[in-house]
Amino acid sequence: MTMTTLQTESPSARQRIEGRIARLLAALPGAWLLRLIGESPRVVDGLTLDAHVQFVLNVRNRLPQRLMSEPTPEAGRRRYQRDVLAATTGAGARPTRVKAVRDLSVDGAVGPMSARHYAPLGTGSNAPEPILLFIHGGGFVNGDLTTHDEPCRVLCQQAGIHVLSIAYRLAPEHPFPAALDDVHAALRWLQREAGNLGADAGRIAIGGDSAGANLATVVAAEAARAGRAPVAQLLIYPTVDMDARCPSRELFGSGYILTSADMDAFRRLYVGAPPAATHDPRSSPLSCADPAGLPATVLTTAGFDPLRDEGEAYADLLRLAGVPVRLRRFSGMVHGYLHMTTIVPAAHAAVVETARLLHEVLREAGQRERPVNDQRQGSRVS
Repeated sequence: MTMTTLQTESPSARQRIEGRIARLLAALPGAWLLRLIGESPRVVDGLTLDAHVQFVLNVRNRLPQRLMSEPTPEAGRRRYQRDVLAATTGAGARPTRVKAVRDLSVDGAVGPMSARHYAPLGTGSNAPEPILLFIHGGGFVNGDLTTHDEPCRVLCQQAGIHVLSIAYRLAPEHPFPAALDDVHAALRWLQREAGNLGADAGRIAIGGDSAGANLATVVAAEAARAGRAPVAQLLIYPTVDMDARCPSRELFGSGYILTSADMDAFRRLYVGAPPAATHDPRSSPLSCADPAGLPATVLTTAGFDPLRDEGEAYADLLRLAGVPVRLRRFSGMVHGYLHMTTIVPAAHAAVVETARLLHEVLREAGQRERPVNDQRQGSRVS
């Protein structure tokens, strides 16, 4: 088997300095940061961008910009990893504390696959806790266990659950449907082995961010049809339509980290040129004619994300099919806020709230009929 492997990239000295400065500035009021860069609060589509995020974007957009997959996919992966680590460990933040972290191998579609297991701190109960199979984002091209280490730690700690993160095969070396096949294999492995990890084999959830959320929901749907559905799914700013042309893509397609050009490049690398697979429910789950049978869902979007509208349309599709959905829009956030938890206070709060919503859904896993909490303007879920 040929796996896409990537050695851990350390942030440069400049990135470490910038990361530490960003972490120090995170303690300042947002209004002060806007004065530093000489900007007024940015309001688009009736939403106000978080001031700390606006500061980060101002600094980032002054640097030379290139596609996330340029000049080559592998070079893009290395840069993505360095950028993420600069904002987390490079910023001087200590990793979020969990009970234990262990690297292991799980079954992939064509052989062993690297994975990382996070065990939660004790809850005072002798009963095993649920487990989340986490599928990292990165446009099906970028990302690995390292880039999503801190988000997995926060989910583990704040939801009080086990997390199993997997390193599935990446495009373009392994195009569609290789990643899907790996996630299928990992879910089957986890359904057999959850008890050996100390987790509750009867409460297995699946989820991820961005491209990882796409893979998670497709696998959840196919597992449900096979009679082995997970009990919940967590979809963080999911990409669910390979050919979407919605208002949020026009509003936020440049200048907000993830660009329209990036999305087009990732699509070509994963499924090929249009119309190949763009309307296939296995790559564009928003095209699914009947999503009934999917498990209870926590779905979050970011107000300033080009993927916002398709994610919320998918929540509506699930709701109409009778799937219990907790939809939460973090109105001041951008795509990728999952990696900003150490430098943007509101990003950390968003991930903490997401974890707590997942905890609630897992606690109520057997209750299929309950009202949807649809919070699209940033108010708290009751």
